[in-house]
Amino acid sequence: MVSRREFLQGGAALGALGAIGAPLAAAAQATDMAPPPDLFDAQLLDLDFWVKPRTLSVVRPQSGERAKVLYWKDGEVIDSAYQELCHILRDVNGRETAPIDPKLFEVLWGTQAFIARYGMNQPLEILSGYRTEASNKRLVEEGVPAARKSLHMVGKAADIRIASLNEEVLGGLIRSFRQGGVGYYYRSGPRGGWIHADTGLNRTWKG
Repeated sequence: MVSRREFLQGGAALGALGAIGAPLAAAAQATDMAPPPDLFDAQLLDLDFWVKPRTLSVVRPQSGERAKVLYWKDGEVIDSAYQELCHILRDVNGRETAPIDPKLFEVLWGTQAFIARYGMNQPLEILSGYRTEASNKRLVEEGVPAARKSLHMVGKAADIRIASLNEEVLGGLIRSFRQGGVGYYYRSGPRGGWIHADTGLNRTWKG
């Protein structure tokens, strides 16, 4: 279990959120617009934001699953809900589930809860969560963007998308939390690209 103190410390590190609703909405609606440098302010702490119950709404396009899971309340992770989220982020191809770093769920929830403040109540699309070594190797061999020592294999990474946010805006928001790596994957087409978020070293790249 994660204590209230640990979550509050994590919240302070994640930072939260200035009065930026209008700039955020404008940037989200303009899919070809990069966010201005000051779009996100990770230096401010909104205590109320980080102590309220946490519900994560997710979609797995690959399996067709949808879930809305209350996983943290009154300073504690709800174990059954955590297990459910781990299952949702399983390796769909390899049909294996593994423990997911709780800090990764914090990043995903913080992203979703932040934009919800400005009227964007949309689920996170989880394109990839945990991967077995075999699944990751297969992706590498097929030329799909995947590191040979990917953090997906240890439950510390997810590839995500939110319909209303382009890659620059979504990646900028996750990057402002300063909790790990952010990879920008730009793709054309109706579905667009995605963002890789992990809880490893703080770094960014484009793929």
